[in-house]
Amino acid sequence: MAIVVVLDMPGMTQAQYEQSAEKVAGRPGPVKSPADWPVAGLVSHTSAPTDDGWLVVDVWESEEAFRQFGETLLPILRELGLADVQPRTYPVFNVVTR
Repeated sequence: MAIVVVLDMPGMTQAQYEQSAEKVAGRPGPVKSPADWPVAGLVSHTSAPTDDGWLVVDVWESEEAFRQFGETLLPILRELGLADVQPRTYPVFNVVTR
């Protein structure tokens, strides 16, 4: 079952987001495709600044795919000083894309 993952990260800057994206992709530059992720299963990725940090909303094909990605992501966030990030997950009801 597909899931939505919400990461609300108070204190995260755009520079930290860009650093994390480069570490996830394993190369310089922004992530532009699900193929840039180190594990399969990403359906969509959206990020945005908030009043006090950064927000990421992903859709994953399954909770297991996101768990595998979390093994890569959480150490990266800790390295950037964001050790307290707690992903919230929800079952997907509907996904609409272009």
